[in-house]
Amino acid sequence: MSESNHPFDLLLQLTGLCRQQATGLPAQDVVSETWSGVGFRLGDQTLIAAMGEVSEILHEPRYTALPRVKSWVRGVANVRGRLLPIIDLGRFFGSASSGSRKQRRVLVLDRDGLFVGLLVDELLGMQHFPVSTFTAEVPSVAPELSPFVVGAYVGQQTSLVFNFRALARDQAFLDVAI
Repeated sequence: MSESNHPFDLLLQLTGLCRQQATGLPAQDVVSETWSGVGFRLGDQTLIAAMGEVSEILHEPRYTALPRVKSWVRGVANVRGRLLPIIDLGRFFGSASSGSRKQRRVLVLDRDGLFVGLLVDELLGMQHFPVSTFTAEVPSVAPELSPFVVGAYVGQQTSLVFNFRALARDQAFLDVAI
């Protein structure tokens, strides 16, 4: 190494040393494109949603029950001054909630004039899949879920892709009154 103590010279020396040490290391030949989504669980079914469809994730907030609404409408919560309808997504599809209150989360959709919180049994975090593993052929899925599943990523396990936009257009979902 030279005697210079200037930071730029030190960085140049480090770069040279790194390049010398890197010879012989395998290079990454193929870069695969990945798709990222938010994983969640409804009952026994694990699903993923596109990152762009979920605007926020909350712990289950306190909410006020509403009269004369369907059983899957839990109520409305005050989230930073906005009234957020809380929908139990598991109940909407006909199953009971299976997670504890600590595990449940609310996925907030805020798009195209629809502001709603969907209560799920458990949040599984961000999931990343190689785009090449996507298939539009959906494996066996409950008939209630099938209109909202647009495909699956198949790898060590199959992950179904849930389409919240289709849910937001569904008339049964929009009809909350008894």
